[in-house]
Amino acid sequence: MKIAKLLSLLPFLLIVFNWGCSSQESVNNDKLIVGVVGYGDSELSLERYQRFQNYLAEQTKTPVELEVAYNELKAVEEIERSNWDIVFASPGLAAIANKQGYVQMFPLETRGNAKFGLIVTRADSTINQLSDLQDKIIALGERGSASGYYLPLYDLYGLTLQEVRFAPTPESVMAWVEDGTVDAGALSETDFDTFKAVYGAENFRILQKSRAIPPGVVLMGQIERNQSEFITRVMREAPSNVVSDAKYLPNANLPNYEYFFQIVDKVRPLEERISQQPATLTIDRSEAESRTE
Repeated sequence: MKIAKLLSLLPFLLIVFNWGCSSQESVNNDKLIVGVVGYGDSELSLERYQRFQNYLAEQTKTPVELEVAYNELKAVEEIERSNWDIVFASPGLAAIANKQGYVQMFPLETRGNAKFGLIVTRADSTINQLSDLQDKIIALGERGSASGYYLPLYDLYGLTLQEVRFAPTPESVMAWVEDGTVDAGALSETDFDTFKAVYGAENFRILQKSRAIPPGVVLMGQIERNQSEFITRVMREAPSNVVSDAKYLPNANLPNYEYFFQIVDKVRPLEERISQQPATLTIDRSEAESRTE
């Protein structure tokens, strides 16, 4: 009789055990942390996501914190530590988040045509093609930027640069090129169009235009499955004003990142070299083979 009674209780005991295990898998049971990049304007970013923050907290019955990173470098640190549960990510940050196990949820809104990265120089510069940047000084964006970091490194592969300087913001790239601090700089076409009016469009010349950049995405970290599915549904069913403020597309297909991920993987080995002077943007065959062993 005792054995039969124990057997009858076994399914219930298994359910309790499984529930206890799954409840420990959640990264943050007490709160959700949403990460965004503010590019130096944290107040504007906080205001932009305020309605989304309030809506998510109300629907999930969980405190929601909004963290604004000044630039991509700070965002990379938070993503690599898995500190952010939900990330509104540029393409470059999305590539890093993908490596950390984050899952894409929704594409971010893009206006107009496809986006591109540029390498620009002064209009009066003698640099006319990429090969002319050999032994020159170039400004890149921080690690995590598609247009300011990954794509220019891919296009500059094979060159030896006198120095690579890292600009904290796209506007810094424009300022450094304009005043001659660097010979050329990398930034997005959108940022170039924004800041060329400030520094004078006639003072710059586009040296290189990159491949098209996929739109950014919203990603979710390693949150317990039932909770992540619920958050996804809540975001998909959000009111139009919440969605419009946060600028994500709840009913659109996710972009194809396969080719961009291949570019990122190719330039990763160069990251150890770009801080050197000179910076040799090539990988020896023996070194490449050792990385694959």
